[in-house]
Amino acid sequence: MPSSSSFLQRLLRRTDPRDALRPLYRAVIAEGRQPHWYLEGAAPDTLDGRFDMIVAILAQALIRLEQQGGSQESVWLTELFVDDMDGQLRQEGVGDVVVGKHIGRMVSALGGRISAYRDALTGGADLAEALRRNLYRGAPVTDAAVAHVEGGLRARWTRMGCLTRDALLAGDLG
Repeated sequence: MPSSSSFLQRLLRRTDPRDALRPLYRAVIAEGRQPHWYLEGAAPDTLDGRFDMIVAILAQALIRLEQQGGSQESVWLTELFVDDMDGQLRQEGVGDVVVGKHIGRMVSALGGRISAYRDALTGGADLAEALRRNLYRGAPVTDAAVAHVEGGLRARWTRMGCLTRDALLAGDLG
């Protein structure tokens, strides 16, 4: 016979709606850590460079969720990102007083990049230029490296356009 405390725990437990987005978030992070972005694509293999590469992929997922009518899922996915970045900053030794400022800058950067990548992926703006400005932050980079990243992101964008909402939420980024 189950104990009354386990029954009460199940009854009172609230599920976190963000749990449904965790597979997608984990897939975004895993994809952003793939070595080819940093080797063939010459994305800077630094904290900022990894942040920028992950944000490029996260932006695609957020835009696609919005296109599928998942604006609330986009909010929850962004919250997972913010929580993760908060934890990463704290692991790096950033103190409580400064963490909020860093998170604010990161969220602002995410918003700007979403806009730039949305314009490039759906509005006809130049994705290579958006990458030079946001991923490479204006540093010199070869056309071949930019083409590698652009090609990878465009291929993922096309693939994501074929995914159902459930497949996307499951983290099927292809």
